[in-house]
Amino acid sequence: MSSKPLLALLSMTALTAACAGSSGNAPAPATPAAPAASTTAATTSSGHPKRPPSPDDFKQFLPAWSKGENPFVGVKLSWVDPYSPAHLKSMLASKSDPETSGLYAKVADNGGADWIGDWTANVEAWVRHRVTVISKSGSLPLFISYNIPKRDCGQYSAGGASEAPQYKEWITNFANGIGNRRAVVVLEPDSIGLLKKCLSDQDQKERLELLRFAVHTFEALGNTAVYMDAGHSGWLSVQENVERLKAAGVDEAQGFALNTSNYKSTQTEVKYGKEISKLLGGKHFVIDTSRNGNGPPTDCKGPDDENCWCNPPGRALGTPPTAETSDKLVDAYLWLKKPGESDGTCNGGPKAGVFWQDKALELARNAKY
Repeated sequence: MSSKPLLALLSMTALTAACAGSSGNAPAPATPAAPAASTTAATTSSGHPKRPPSPDDFKQFLPAWSKGENPFVGVKLSWVDPYSPAHLKSMLASKSDPETSGLYAKVADNGGADWIGDWTANVEAWVRHRVTVISKSGSLPLFISYNIPKRDCGQYSAGGASEAPQYKEWITNFANGIGNRRAVVVLEPDSIGLLKKCLSDQDQKERLELLRFAVHTFEALGNTAVYMDAGHSGWLSVQENVERLKAAGVDEAQGFALNTSNYKSTQTEVKYGKEISKLLGGKHFVIDTSRNGNGPPTDCKGPDDENCWCNPPGRALGTPPTAETSDKLVDAYLWLKKPGESDGTCNGGPKAGVFWQDKALELARNAKY
């Protein structure tokens, strides 16, 4: 589908409506809090046409991945979603305002992960479809699983599965949508960082068990690499992070992810990640560089200071997605957060997950490329 001309897929009315609304993709979280899920089901808000499954939905378009190898090598990491707000706005402005069109293109052309959560209607069918259209283009399907019970401690991204059995069923359906095809899943942003912030001892025990279940379910597919979200360098000490990751089943995962939806500098996160890796027997990791081009604000009053993680001004797009990191422990720099999506109703932003065009343009203008 991504190879077809956009206007052949959408009428101008639908195109204009899509640009005026929300992001059309599952919302991305901020750290330590994260944006709330959209109230519109992904299968209807995305603009993708509904259709019955086809043989392509089960076909392998990418070469298989061997466990232990870098899953980001040999594939494209920047799939351009033809229905993303940034891409649509870039198209609409291409003739009337080429400069603005180019700024939106900086955001759209570097892709971003697909966030899958409680807003995703029929998760198995939706994931199956997304794996098909993304991998058919030669790009690697990259998903964020974001549906853990008691998600985000009731903050901007409150929600998630109602109970443990529902979460296990949801994860199983998610995995069935991927099947034996190649993909990467980043598991449950903030779940490790917020483990002891609002959960009872019993709830903490349950969360760790659910994370272990999810890691095993995705890794058992054989062609899916799992990275467990581990917050960022300003959140947990190295030792505390290691203990929580081990309890959550990181030994079975490909590795861990840092800086998801945050603004910490790449250099800072590489140093922090290597310290964690050393205590985990050399586990590899990835870093979210979507919005860290200028690093974080310098006047932070701690990890819970909203001025440092929730729509802070003056930030910039970071390094585009790449597996060329010059460090054997860092598998990739990725855009896990979709730039331009609000972190929440803070610092002038709209609701979490809504595409905020002013912020998208600011990030693009400040980029060092």
